[in-house]
Amino acid sequence: VIPPPVIHIESYSEDSISFSLKMTTNIKVSGYVVNIYWTFDSHRQEKRTLVIEGEKSIQKVANLTAHTPYEISAWAKTELGDSPLSFVHVVTSGTRPVSPSLKAKAINQTAVECSWTGPRNVVYGIFYATSFLELYRSPHNSTTSAHNITVLVQRDEQYLFLV
Repeated sequence: VIPPPVIHIESYSEDSISFSLKMTTNIKVSGYVVNIYWTFDSHRQEKRTLVIEGEKSIQKVANLTAHTPYEISAWAKTELGDSPLSFVHVVTSGTRPVSPSLKAKAINQTAVECSWTGPRNVVYGIFYATSFLELYRSPHNSTTSAHNITVLVQRDEQYLFLV
């Protein structure tokens, strides 16, 4: 039986998490697959996937959000097949940024100008869809470090926006 890998949180800060991966077996490991999950504003679950080569590994994941819960899952790729998943949870330190205040204004039938307030020198994600279900499951999205963006939409539809 292949055991799951051990994920150990080495350190964390406001915007990063460092963790190590190892196996407690003599089975040859060729690498790991790691998923990092977090929920954005309770509407949208986000995920980052890392494919890591080698037997032992220390990884640092950066560009994270302060005071946000993250779930890290990992499995090992071995000579006998894939291992079961293992999970750890960690909350980044610091104070979570205040939610931006969004204004959306139709420019014409197919363009909407979105603008918001918030801190400088960060990356904003703009999510939009025609229903709450679509906004949660598979929204259109764009990112920018500015405080406004023009998004193209389908005519004769109503949209929900989230930044």
